[in-house]
Amino acid sequence: MATATKPSLTPEQYLEIERSAPERSEFWNGEMFALSGASVRHGVITGNILAGLHARLREGPCRVFPPDLKILVAPTGLFAYPDVVVVCGRPEYLDEVRDVVKNPILLVEVLSPSTEAWDRGGKFAHYRQLPTLQEVLFVAQDEVRVEQYTRQEAATWLLTEASTLDAVIHVASLGCVLPVAEIYAKVDGLD
Repeated sequence: MATATKPSLTPEQYLEIERSAPERSEFWNGEMFALSGASVRHGVITGNILAGLHARLREGPCRVFPPDLKILVAPTGLFAYPDVVVVCGRPEYLDEVRDVVKNPILLVEVLSPSTEAWDRGGKFAHYRQLPTLQEVLFVAQDEVRVEQYTRQEAATWLLTEASTLDAVIHVASLGCVLPVAEIYAKVDGLD
């Protein structure tokens, strides 16, 4: 008896479906993966990071994008929606629709129980293949904890952790600092 195989989508088919769908989906290896809704804490933390980075980068060559912008990890074919994307210089868009960028310098993932293993594991392995990417922040929403991975020479990544509200994240690729207290401001139970 033959086993039924799941039809595989091309990136072009994914984009056609995704661009007209009411919900967001990521894509890899011929499959679409629906994203679930975010918690209030997730939304507040993401908003705090967006606002903090935007305020610090407003005058320079870098742009801060919200979670509605997809990235393409061209070496692996992953299309993903990080919670925050920062591009310095001219954004390299996939096409004229300008909803997929290929050259982020910083990505932020606010961790959710349902996606934390993927964010830290497979997704981070994809992200590391982006030649422009210099830093990744993983931000917990159930405790004060920010993990910063900074690209080093020889394809290694340096981990720096911050777990107190008086700590600061030194974002070297952007030439700025982001106070942890600012990331967790107005987050019920953590501020």
